[in-house]
Amino acid sequence: MARLDSSTYLQHIHDESQKFRDVLADCDPASAVPSCPDWRAADLLWHLGEVQHFWTWMVEHRPKGPEEYPEPERPADYDGLLHYYDQQYTALVDALGQADPAEDAWTWHSEHKNVGFIFRRQAHEALIHRRDAELAAHTISPFPADLAADGVDEVLDIMYGGCPAWGEFSPLPHYIRIDLTDTYDHLWVQLGRFHGTDPEGIEHEEDDLHVVTDPGVEPDAVISGTAEVVDARIWRRGDGAEAHLAGDLAIIDRFRSIIHQPIT
Repeated sequence: MARLDSSTYLQHIHDESQKFRDVLADCDPASAVPSCPDWRAADLLWHLGEVQHFWTWMVEHRPKGPEEYPEPERPADYDGLLHYYDQQYTALVDALGQADPAEDAWTWHSEHKNVGFIFRRQAHEALIHRRDAELAAHTISPFPADLAADGVDEVLDIMYGGCPAWGEFSPLPHYIRIDLTDTYDHLWVQLGRFHGTDPEGIEHEEDDLHVVTDPGVEPDAVISGTAEVVDARIWRRGDGAEAHLAGDLAIIDRFRSIIHQPIT
């Protein structure tokens, strides 16, 4: 499926960051965040502000890495957190707006080492945390369909997929096709096993998945739903009740077990 362009990601970063702020401005700072059980609304506000501060620094000081990054100090009260957040999301939008997506930059990903990765990742960071804010405030608004569709690919390919240099993915002949019913996108996932020994000497072996191009075979199972329903479900920010499952349900259960681990 086609990626969004950098200007579209940038607009989404701006819009989703502003929505996040608007929701939390009227939220009790002590409100629980159901999707992040250890956090209250004030913690969520600090988290996204801190994340955006970090990535602004990485863009502005590219290609330096986090070893030189100056840790910010958390404001003492909620008004201070709101003011700090306003500064951070504005600074991130400004920094990215002046950057070339193709330029080298530090990122945590083993393959994607450019500013373009930051554009995409931060658009989805803002979107998913906007949903967290809404869950804390007990109000839900729609995801932009284009960003949600891109988000399904991003969360599976980047957050769950990929393979570190010290490991290996062994594919199995099991495929799931994900049909996004509102954007008409189709995404293929191949199941497999990951194994390897990490730099600390710890051995890993577990079920894994990779996003793949259309393999030209019949899928073992199909998951269909709107981009928002599927994106929110994979991120554990929705129950996926409106999604439709077809085919080998054991394969879907295996897929679910891989994405069961929460990511924030």
